Amino acid sequence: MRAAADLFPGYFSMVMATGITSIAANLMGFPGIAWGLIYINIATFTILSALFVTRLIFYFDRIQKDLIDHLRGPGFLTVVAGCCVLGSQLILVADTFAPAVYLWIAGLVLWIIIVYSFFTAMTIREGKPPLEKGISGTWLIATVSTQSVSVLGTLLAVHYRTFSHEFLFFTLCMFFTGCMLYLILITLIFYRFTFLEITRENLGPPYWINMGAVAITTLAASRLILAADEFHLIKELVPFLKGFTLFFWAAGSWWVPLLVILGLWRHFVKKLPIRYDPQYWSMVFPLGMYTVCTFQLSKALDFPSLMLIPQVFVYLALAAWTIAFLGLAYTLVQAVSVTRDQ
Repeated sequence: MRAAADLFPGYFSMVMATGITSIAANLMGFPGIAWGLIYINIATFTILSALFVTRLIFYFDRIQKDLIDHLRGPGFLTVVAGCCVLGSQLILVADTFAPAVYLWIAGLVLWIIIVYSFFTAMTIREGKPPLEKGISGTWLIATVSTQSVSVLGTLLAVHYRTFSHEFLFFTLCMFFTGCMLYLILITLIFYRFTFLEITRENLGPPYWINMGAVAITTLAASRLILAADEFHLIKELVPFLKGFTLFFWAAGSWWVPLLVILGLWRHFVKKLPIRYDPQYWSMVFPLGMYTVCTFQLSKALDFPSLMLIPQVFVYLALAAWTIAFLGLAYTLVQAVSVTRDQ
């Protein structure tokens, strides 16, 4: 029960990271790894869902407290993205659509509840913190969750052709909603980066979502472009979508070197020890997503030269996932040892 009571709101980022890394491995010719990650992800999703439901029933007061917290609140949106990324993983790796439908419905319902609950709470809350203490990269999970609903919805619309036009219209609108959220939030985050004090403690792994959010935006748009023949409206918007998609991919690519430099500053210049933290899954996810989005962008733009990038980044994503998973395993073993000693 204590594990449920203390569950980190953003722990479903592990599901997101595992799912997208599996998809990346499958696209780049490693089906064995992709299938292994499916089994791990289903087990992870099941355990985290059980803990989340337990916390919802027995520790609702803690959920309320986290939801109105500027730094912890956005983490709840990883539940939405976790559902949708797992659904996409089942479609693209296992070619299984039926469970993905239920995951998409769950993700959409949770998106409506959490997004409007969180932003309402942030708007009417009294005693708001200053910007340097109230915003971080976790806020961009609002974009990630929105685009994850769009990506899985587009995959389902192409497969289930009944009402596909209405379905694709909805996923197109979700894509633009995600773009709107990114442009608003990244402006505040960049202002926080450049004009307010940054310490080694608050420059954490969630800032990698600066890149991950535009990567999944690129993926959502690429999926829409590839589905253009299914819906006349998208076909008419293809030239605009291609330019907009390339804009977001270029923005994501720009973030990568800066985030690496800042990470080196944090750990080697400021000498912050590297210890396992569930927030590190927020760093794994963008690496996997950048691999997948670049692969799909290459197809959407019919520009094979881009394929060189995912051929490199897939190994970075797999290495990052392995390190994070080993860190989790070590932490769990340590926790069990401490419990036995007590």
